Amino acid sequence: MSAVTQEFFIDGPAGKLETVLGEPRSAPKGIAVVAHPHPLHGGTMDNKVVHTLFTALLELEFITVKFNFRGVGQSEGSFGQGAGEIEDVLAVTHTIRDQFIHQVADIPLLLAGFSFGGAVQLHAAEKLAPEFLLLVAPSVVNLQAPPVPETTQYALIIHGDKDNVVLPEAVLSWAEPATQPVLVVPGAGHFFHGKLALLKRLVFDHFAHRI
Repeated sequence: MSAVTQEFFIDGPAGKLETVLGEPRSAPKGIAVVAHPHPLHGGTMDNKVVHTLFTALLELEFITVKFNFRGVGQSEGSFGQGAGEIEDVLAVTHTIRDQFIHQVADIPLLLAGFSFGGAVQLHAAEKLAPEFLLLVAPSVVNLQAPPVPETTQYALIIHGDKDNVVLPEAVLSWAEPATQPVLVVPGAGHFFHGKLALLKRLVFDHFAHRI
């Protein structure tokens, strides 16, 4: 992977947010912001699914960001009951957009998230109007997630049929009113153990011809 990564802090609504940014060496095709699982259940930006999404999007030549929500790792503050974490996404996205506006004024935004982070991104999408969404096992029930915005050009939602944390039927019920497709991976559990290479390939294959 030909890219440059750096670690730094972004000013968030509840204090500093620990952030990792990857830049492709070629001209960027967009900005991607990746959100991690539930902070109170061990979720961090070092989660293996988050890392898989981060590396796939970087290889797709997105300027790619992952970060720790408030109260996680070296990020300041405390758990924000979902509403605070939505604010964190907004702060990170606006900061990165401002930092790279000279390079990416007219290229797309992609919001990605796993589990709790996926549901957070659906709420953030209502305010940020991303061109793309990438959600893995989004916990749509717990955070009463809205549907994919009509302004989003393409949404890839991936779920394992053996997920016993975020039940597949819950995500399918959420997706049904808007006829939102969900890509179901046979044999995959919530954390995609043994399926991470497949997950990365699915992400790469689905977005490579759409950007």
